[in-house]
Amino acid sequence: MAHAYTPGLRVTPWTRIRKERRLPLAGEVLVSKGDRVDAEQIVARTELPGNVQPIKAASILGQHQSDLLEYMLKKEGDAVEKGEIIATAKSFFGLFKSHCHSPCDGTIESISTVTGQVIIREPPIPVQVDAYVDGEVTELIPDEGVVVETQGAFIQGIFGIGGEAFGKIRMAVEAPDQELTEAHLEGDVEDTVLVGGSLVREATLRKAAEQGVRAIVVGGLDAADLQSFLGYDLGVAITGSEHLGVTLVVTEGFGEMAMAERTFELLGQHDGRKCSANGATQIRAGVMRPEIVISLEEQQAEEAGGKRYDMASGLQVGSPVRVIRAPYFGGLGEVTELPPELTQVESGAKVRILKVRFRDGTEAVVPRANVEMIER
Repeated sequence: MAHAYTPGLRVTPWTRIRKERRLPLAGEVLVSKGDRVDAEQIVARTELPGNVQPIKAASILGQHQSDLLEYMLKKEGDAVEKGEIIATAKSFFGLFKSHCHSPCDGTIESISTVTGQVIIREPPIPVQVDAYVDGEVTELIPDEGVVVETQGAFIQGIFGIGGEAFGKIRMAVEAPDQELTEAHLEGDVEDTVLVGGSLVREATLRKAAEQGVRAIVVGGLDAADLQSFLGYDLGVAITGSEHLGVTLVVTEGFGEMAMAERTFELLGQHDGRKCSANGATQIRAGVMRPEIVISLEEQQAEEAGGKRYDMASGLQVGSPVRVIRAPYFGGLGEVTELPPELTQVESGAKVRILKVRFRDGTEAVVPRANVEMIER
């Protein structure tokens, strides 16, 4: 019998995770296949060409561009420092001098007797790629990067902001429906990944960033607080490039929404353990979810009660799901029935539906396209 496959959030205590770590352009790979690496370890590096600074040297000296080479004190390929004189011209029988200074540190890339310009290339910009997760290098991408594999707990969120971060998990609240407030930031929270409950406000986010919190994982977020924290309306975009001092992973949705008990309990099992977090989100083509990765040895996973769950088998009776569209948006439950025939819905369209029993015991009929599976 064929299965319906509905992609969705993964919340699993035990799985294998594969991360490709690639440079934006050719560079040097610093590790070998089979090496064990830490999340913060640099595995590849390169240099981006520095910015170009054009100088109208001939005009500054008051000379014709075709004569520029006569007045240059530096030649192409020479290194220069900011403020250093690179060309000098004398006038009025040598009584007056005109100087051309370098606007930056860098290297003289070209001197043009056609335009009268000197082009200075600023120093190259170093780019480094870390492993992101504790694991093993299983594949080398020549001159570009590596593939790192690990095993452990993996949690995806609905939405996030901020890039990759590392820290020790700290359960800041006692229940998944409890708001994360500034009061929960007392004590040493630097370099931690704080786990909240149903909501976090802008003021708490700002204080967390000031106190060196690496990331916050929480059930819900108010859209107004997000806009105020960012300083602009995000709209439909790819997140992850924000530099706000703290990464945020929202597991349930917008508004005050209690974190799913399974997610909260899984994070609680690993309280004090190191994890990797990434708030990058893309909801259109090439979907990208914010995530928490907790690398574990097999024995650690067994102690935490972890087991693998294969989503490839598709949507079945008993599958845990989340409704992702109104009127049941955010509702968590499990599939109780999968009628094979097409059913006409309110819009008039005929679609495949399912029946879901929510956690409060109520049931509803929902189009299959309106739910996503949750890996358990």
